[in-house]
Amino acid sequence: MKKLLLILSLALFSIPNYAQISWQGGSIPEETNPATILFDKTGTGLESYSGTIYAHTGVTIDDNIAWQNVIGTWGNNATQPVLELVSGNIYKLDLTSSIKDYYSYSGTGAITAINMVLRSADGLQQTGDLDLPVGAFQLILNSPAQNSTTLINSGESLNVSASNTGGNANYVLTANGTVINTQNNTSSYTYTHSNITQYQHYELQVTLVGTGVKTKNFDVLINQTTATAIMPTSYQDGITYLSDTEAVLVLYAPGKDYIYVAGSFNNWQPNSSYAMKYDFTRGKHWITLSGLTSGQIETYQYWVVKKEPSGSALSLVKVADPYSTLILDPNDDQYIPASTYPNLPAYPSGQKYAVSVLQTNQAAYNWQVSNFNKPKKEDLVVYEVLLRDFDADRNFQDLIDRISYFKNLNINAIELMPVMEFEGNESWGYNTSFHLALDKYYGTKDKFKELVDVCHQNGIAVILDLALNHAFGQNSMVRMWNDNRYGDSYGEPTSENPYFNTVAKHTYSVGNDFNHQRTATQNYTKRVIKQWIEEFKIDGFRWDLTKGFTQNCTDSNYSCTDSYQADRVAVLKSYADYSWSLDPNHYVIFEHLGSDAEEQEWANYKINEGKGVMMWSEMWNSYKELANGNASSFDRMGHVAHGFTEKRTLGYPESHDKDRIMYEMTTFGKTGTEYDIKDLNTALARMSALGAVTLTIPGPKMLWHFADLGMDDSIWLCSDGVTVNSDYDATPGDCKLSTKPQPQWSENWLGNPNRKQVYDDWSRLIQLKTQEAVFEGDYTIDSGTLTPKIYIFDDTLPTSSLKNVVILANFDVIAQNITPNFPYPGTWYDLMDETGGTSITVSNTPAAINLPAGAFKIYGNKASTLSVSDIEKHLFAIYPNPTSTSFKLNNAVNDLRIYNITGKMVKSFNGNFQKGFSFNVSNLNQGIYIIKIKNQLGQSLTSKLVKL
Repeated sequence: MKKLLLILSLALFSIPNYAQISWQGGSIPEETNPATILFDKTGTGLESYSGTIYAHTGVTIDDNIAWQNVIGTWGNNATQPVLELVSGNIYKLDLTSSIKDYYSYSGTGAITAINMVLRSADGLQQTGDLDLPVGAFQLILNSPAQNSTTLINSGESLNVSASNTGGNANYVLTANGTVINTQNNTSSYTYTHSNITQYQHYELQVTLVGTGVKTKNFDVLINQTTATAIMPTSYQDGITYLSDTEAVLVLYAPGKDYIYVAGSFNNWQPNSSYAMKYDFTRGKHWITLSGLTSGQIETYQYWVVKKEPSGSALSLVKVADPYSTLILDPNDDQYIPASTYPNLPAYPSGQKYAVSVLQTNQAAYNWQVSNFNKPKKEDLVVYEVLLRDFDADRNFQDLIDRISYFKNLNINAIELMPVMEFEGNESWGYNTSFHLALDKYYGTKDKFKELVDVCHQNGIAVILDLALNHAFGQNSMVRMWNDNRYGDSYGEPTSENPYFNTVAKHTYSVGNDFNHQRTATQNYTKRVIKQWIEEFKIDGFRWDLTKGFTQNCTDSNYSCTDSYQADRVAVLKSYADYSWSLDPNHYVIFEHLGSDAEEQEWANYKINEGKGVMMWSEMWNSYKELANGNASSFDRMGHVAHGFTEKRTLGYPESHDKDRIMYEMTTFGKTGTEYDIKDLNTALARMSALGAVTLTIPGPKMLWHFADLGMDDSIWLCSDGVTVNSDYDATPGDCKLSTKPQPQWSENWLGNPNRKQVYDDWSRLIQLKTQEAVFEGDYTIDSGTLTPKIYIFDDTLPTSSLKNVVILANFDVIAQNITPNFPYPGTWYDLMDETGGTSITVSNTPAAINLPAGAFKIYGNKASTLSVSDIEKHLFAIYPNPTSTSFKLNNAVNDLRIYNITGKMVKSFNGNFQKGFSFNVSNLNQGIYIIKIKNQLGQSLTSKLVKL
């Protein structure tokens, strides 16, 4: 696989970049005037791009509140402004009528700057943050630079120099909130602040009567001599809570001269008592924070100093804790709905960059399932989900509310594309910036724990997609050691960086390449593993792009990257070992898509202990061709073709990285005389057959969300409704990462009989796979034709049980007579018939069976004991269960009654109760109760409740 996935995974990623924007005509316009912005793409991230350029743009108010009145949303080509090509590399954007009108601004403050990020149609190529001044009155800070931090020795001085346009003005300089100098009626300003002995935050405020106020900020930091002290071995990187009022912070920062901790607890004005000590035995800086208020949210940053940095690197870099479990971001957080993240802590005023959050005495989550019994690897049916595109609210609560959808489908694992804090808000998540923190765009940590808990209550494992191959510019470990080539402490890793390579050591690189042979990276990776297993009870990881875990290849040598590399075999085994040391049954899944020799080492690793790594097996092209009416082999959907000892092939026909097979069929499918694959309903019917020759093959399997409803929107669908795929079309760029519509809910696809048939058929197939023992047995696959056959068998099962299964399918556009070659004569039962009443008598095992185009049959030597009631009961799920106070249901009910085990009714609720209503049972005694409900379909259903 050519790893376009991670190239595409940036979604929202912007760092400051050098670019050329200017006002046409050269003069700075007033906010009440129309104006034209010129853009020269030479030397920018768009220089090689020839398609349409879009503007993500807003305004700064009163010189200090940036990105207000943003037009449209990131990546929405239908709502964001388009630049017009002038000639060559020059483009323009006309702000017609007036700047205020263009940005629909009617506030009382003045627009003092235009903010812009210019991007390609797909957002993959872009500039950094760009600004243009507005208004004739401008303040120019000559020395020091705006938003800079000057390092001085205690007792030294700082020279301040500034000037303004528009006439004489009044200047006021404050330091740490106290006025230290004023100068009036002047257009230039100079001042020397002498004998500085502690950190100073300066604000230079300039007022031009009748015009407005301008403000510039800058800082001074006092050089420190770092004290040495040995810390207890129990202190971990990041935060270690000692008590309700005390916490320890630890940072690994080799090569740095000293580090301050600035935060809400010192009013973001750190003095020498907030300089971190250095433990030379562990090579780490640390500090104890005392006198904290129990339960109070505090924010902090590390201010990391290298007095004499190499090249263009900065002396001071302000970063959030790399081990943060919650960070606040001044740009992204403002777009997070309160309904998703109630009471989101406010970003600290006057600060910049991401900040970390600490809070002593946090309330523990009350887990209802403390020791989840994971489904066997052989039985796994994994449902891959991108939260952003799953439901309207784009949050964890959406999945909780749809738990019955998963239960009715009978899947037993959900794999979430990365939910760790990533850059921007709307993203696939592979641009992770803080691997130990949840992205707040999806919800709170307790809501995520509730999701895991509810899944576990319903027998569903939770697997996280983990992107530890690379990181981008906002990652603290990148920022502490980078060359500042983009300015404002953003750039590429330097040779001093203990975590990242300066040049990627594999061919599929995006972002900055982690060096997994370094101890620092291995320690960080293991800490990430520990966080998600121990804090969130995560059942498994899908490791993204494991080909990149080598140090042996160049970015141009595909044969090297794709061939066996002993270093990545070893390091990935060590990570699997660490996961199993914390949870012996943890699922370890690698997205390697490489050579069998290498994958066999992982798949067969510790297989005698019931372990072994599950390997992604992407079979999209094979199944796409088959669905379109072209003969294709899919033998590698099973483990045998890979040479694995046990069933460790996690095969799939679709994933987030491949287009929808439904789209392929309705776009490229064959057409017969009376049979048209391009017809939507015909293609939907073929999806049932596709499920029959994918889901049933023994071993773990995966489906991409809403394939089970015949999702036919291309993954190349843009937000404006146009499908743009650079692989198919001449139009440059694509929309693979664009936020997708959700017709499955808005159009009630479950109410569409043709789509519901796919869902019901796949549900039955998954039910058979996970609950009938034969599907853990052996198999043979006869593929490579339009009429594939699969034989599943387990000779260790008794003859009285279901021990042989024959699967037949016809992917031609005409009916076919298929030679079934049953293992033996007798009565063979249609396993898709949940009543068990449909069968055929086989006396001649090769006798042909006629199958219409797009049809399939699954025969067993015995009828399945599974019935429709096994599915219907999933319409009624109680959570949490057990409970001590209250419970909720996954569906609306009209009547609910509670009976004790003797059959006596002890409580009832009458009325129209929506899903999620909380039924209070705190007054019931401990014990087991029977819950009987009548739902809004008139069905009477029963389940058990355990009251703690």
